[in-house]
Amino acid sequence: NGAVPGERGKQDKSVKRGNWGNQIEFVLTSVGYAVGLGNVWRFPYLCYRNGGGAFMFPYFIMLVFCGIPLFFMELSFGQFASQGCLGVWRVSPMFKGVGYGMMVVSTYIGIYYNVVICIAFYYFFVSMTPVLPWTYCSNAWNTPDCAGVLDGNLSSRAAINLTHLLNATQKRTSPSEEYWRYWGGAGGWGRRWWRGPADAGCPLRRRYVLDLSDDIGNLGEVRLPLLGCLGVSWVVVFLCLIKGVKSSGKVVYFTATFPYVVLTILFVRGITLEGALTGITYYLTPQWDKILDAKVWGDAASQIFYSLGCAWGGLITMASYNKFHNNCYRDSIIISITNCATSVYAGFVIFSILGFMANHLGVDISKVADHGPGLAFVAYPEALTLLPISPLWSILFFFMLILLGLGTQFCLLETLVTAIVDEVGNEWIIRRKTFVTLGVAVVGFLLGVPLTTQAGIYWLLLMDNYAASFSLVVISCIMCVTIMYIYGHRNYFKDIEMMLGFPPPLFFQICWRFISPAIIFFILIFTVIQYRPISYNDYIYPTWAISIGFLMALSSVICIPIYAIYKVCCSEGDTLLERLKNATKASKDWGPALAEHRSGRYAPAFSSSTESHLEVQPLQPEKGRSEAAAASPVQGSNGSAHSQDSRL
Repeated sequence: NGAVPGERGKQDKSVKRGNWGNQIEFVLTSVGYAVGLGNVWRFPYLCYRNGGGAFMFPYFIMLVFCGIPLFFMELSFGQFASQGCLGVWRVSPMFKGVGYGMMVVSTYIGIYYNVVICIAFYYFFVSMTPVLPWTYCSNAWNTPDCAGVLDGNLSSRAAINLTHLLNATQKRTSPSEEYWRYWGGAGGWGRRWWRGPADAGCPLRRRYVLDLSDDIGNLGEVRLPLLGCLGVSWVVVFLCLIKGVKSSGKVVYFTATFPYVVLTILFVRGITLEGALTGITYYLTPQWDKILDAKVWGDAASQIFYSLGCAWGGLITMASYNKFHNNCYRDSIIISITNCATSVYAGFVIFSILGFMANHLGVDISKVADHGPGLAFVAYPEALTLLPISPLWSILFFFMLILLGLGTQFCLLETLVTAIVDEVGNEWIIRRKTFVTLGVAVVGFLLGVPLTTQAGIYWLLLMDNYAASFSLVVISCIMCVTIMYIYGHRNYFKDIEMMLGFPPPLFFQICWRFISPAIIFFILIFTVIQYRPISYNDYIYPTWAISIGFLMALSSVICIPIYAIYKVCCSEGDTLLERLKNATKASKDWGPALAEHRSGRYAPAFSSSTESHLEVQPLQPEKGRSEAAAASPVQGSNGSAHSQDSRL
């Protein structure tokens, strides 16, 4: 377990904060955190669009030089201090605003991520029928443009179907698309009419799930089915975190492993279908000319960065519950490679089914390939209707999406709760951590209610595109620079050696100091250059909505300079330079949380301020307090008294 020789008698557990029950719980939780919806609905499409197999080369280059080093840095950072994303910044108090920025980002993501999970819950529940509701065009919400591939009059619709698919001016609308999407057009959803054979003169019926309005500012009514599913989603998350990592560590045995069972079932079913090989060929065929395209490298770097969950604060939080001598170096490699392998594996699952669907329709696979919500709630569900016993495959698919989402949501909520509890830090709030978790869950549910309105998908995509985009890159870059150049790379390397028993390998030292910050800066420049105003299908977001998006992005980054100015003003010193030095210098209570691990330059030299942050725990509590009282005090190097009792 990475324990340093000669320290066999030390207790490596934190009674005050708690620890993972065993190391498998931490690894599974981190895998569940890193492996999310993006691995299924974003990576396969990126790979297909950016040169197929050729995209794998820049993808794995970015994994080695940026993904794994950053992952290892955040795990070691949180594990060494045994603190959440706020407490770790005792390493350089001036930059505690980075921790607040992580909290803001996790808040935004936690709000809209659970809405995506609630939509998956909705599809999961409605799949429990003999026939999936988006199979045919005979439903009340369908329009004359609907062309289902399994309708009874398919033979008469075949020509129309292909025409709609291939004609840019008259695009086919599938029943799954009408089930999911909205009314378009200048007239809006409440002012357009059509006459169906059985509904002459009736108002146009709205689409079923979203019932989308015509503008982001037109919230309309709350979609009660989605609101109910959102409540279910938050209740599930709260119950799984009711005892913190003690309860979530048990839940992940199922939530982190069962998605792989479902992926394997869907993969085996997919590759047995006609046309599956064509889809997989589209997915993997290398287009080596694209490897020289800067956009391909930018997409690879961005996907690695966002997929691993760097700079969200979750990795620091999860690692803070590790035992001090846990080998987080090994864990970071295992988790990072597992995350990327899952993305590649999911591509086979997705494109085998899409290849079957394209073959069934007689069109090119580019006509059915999609990403994001369009893949999860339109293209893939429609493909599932072509399979025998389609409700079973639909239930499995959406159950997998739910579990993938919950694994990430657990860590997002725990990040916020841990940061609050660690920041307050007294016994009262530690004993009432469950109520803090409940409070955060209730606030998250209330803030998610607007996303269940008729304009909810607009706001969800706005938050997804702006709240957690370039701000994450800025936060991660500042974290690297602070640890390596302000705290000092030599100090940090010594900390890791004290924790693991060996210094970080030379490769990681070089990546942390030079290569990873350069790649992060490249991602930032690429994000700025490739920026395009957000749109959803044919809807163009108004300027005021995009301005709100930028404000959300800035709200996390602005925490860094605001707190830095505050800390400099509060620091001691007669000149600005002295104040800066004192504000960036590591706090006296920076270091291992348990006193028994504070050796070398962290050797006990207690003051009243330090004692409040260190957890002193006896190796032999059964001896009672009498021996503690009899222990003789000894003067520390700074003149303060501390106990020489062998129990420390």
